[in-house]
Amino acid sequence: MRDRIARWPSAARLGARVAWACAAGAFLAGCAAAGNTSALSVFADPGKYQFSSCESLAVQRRNWAGKEEELRLLMDKAEKGTGGAVVNVLAYQADYVAATEELRIIDSAARAKNCNSWGSNSAVR
Repeated sequence: MRDRIARWPSAARLGARVAWACAAGAFLAGCAAAGNTSALSVFADPGKYQFSSCESLAVQRRNWAGKEEELRLLMDKAEKGTGGAVVNVLAYQADYVAATEELRIIDSAARAKNCNSWGSNSAVR
């Protein structure tokens, strides 16, 4: 088998490497999405908002909520097209997971600081 691979043209070897990298990326993105319910944060720093004020947290939450909404809409739109699942995994899934993790960390920091700037606690998950 190794002799056959060594005889491949360099473009074919490069294509095989790219395919393996895409498969590994898809697997890792799937793992990140599956781990969404746990307290583990892959893309966001849990202590990032430790010293932020409630007003600052409210601004950050609006920014990240807008980004999450935009990514969700892009993912829904891509899902309707041919190969949409592949596009979602390669282009949007990691950013979407990062945005949801940031929102979760911001909400956690807001609860720890007893921020009531969102009007009610139902907005803070």
